[in-house]
Amino acid sequence: MTSEVDETPGMSEALGYEQARDELIEVVRRLEAGGTTLEESLALWERGEELAKVCRRWLDGARARLDAALAEDTADEAGAE
Repeated sequence: MTSEVDETPGMSEALGYEQARDELIEVVRRLEAGGTTLEESLALWERGEELAKVCRRWLDGARARLDAALAEDTADEAGAE
C-alpha cells in the first residue's frame, strides 16, 4: 500500500516555513475529514508532528533573529547617547 504521506527521511528539513505550514494544513484537513484507515491516520499524524516541528524551528529562528536585531538597535541607541 502506498500513502501520500510517505516521505524520504530528512526531506522535511529542506522545507521552507510556508511549504511546511501548507502541508500541515492539508494533513489536518485530511485527518478531520476522516475516511482513512488507522494506518493512514497514524502516518498522517506522524507527518503532521514532523511538519509542526519544522514550522516551530522556523518560527524560533525568526524570533531569534528579531531579538538579535532589536538588541542591536537598543545597543546602537545607547551608544549614541
